[in-house]
Amino acid sequence: MSATEHRTPATRIKICGVTSAEDARLAADLGAFAVGMIFWPRSPRNVSVEIASAIVAALPAGVESVGVFVDQAADEVRQVAQAVGLTTLQLHGSENVHDYDEGRRLIKAVAIRDADDVEHASALPSSVLVLLDAHDPVKRGGTGQTIDWTLAARVAAVRPVVLSGGLHAGNVVDAIRAVRPYAVDVSSGVEHAPGRKDPARLRTLFAAVREL
Repeated sequence: MSATEHRTPATRIKICGVTSAEDARLAADLGAFAVGMIFWPRSPRNVSVEIASAIVAALPAGVESVGVFVDQAADEVRQVAQAVGLTTLQLHGSENVHDYDEGRRLIKAVAIRDADDVEHASALPSSVLVLLDAHDPVKRGGTGQTIDWTLAARVAAVRPVVLSGGLHAGNVVDAIRAVRPYAVDVSSGVEHAPGRKDPARLRTLFAAVREL
């Protein structure tokens, strides 16, 4: 993908922190290109292998099933991915991406705070899709905190990125216009409780992006 191609306004939406097949189906029906499930035990959105398997089974063909992991051993990640049938792995800790190359698409989250983070995100292997998120060493994601879109745009200028961090229907259009990402990732911005998506907020979000 060339720089010109990925610098078009994003219409791709990933809904993350999904904990039920019902929410997954609605996100897919609305047009989500990916649905994320969290396997980090300390997350309030953590799901079991059994629940995640039901979520994946509910997804139509072509929608990516993303497993989110935080500094979990490569063997553990591999076992979960195989058991659930994940298409994509998202690493949200300090992992070395080279330890997790197993034929699935790989997303690496990078907290964006300063120029050093921009350089780090820009330098990751081109085979890795970079997700830009807020810095929170405790919660890791789903915090509702926005990131510096100016810094994010510097990364998006040189490679495709997934923009995350405090996005919701009220700011997603401005974020896309400012950063011009490959995709956006939304979790807390479409919830009524951690892991429980609000159908009205989901519909409003997708409607806002379609207006671009």
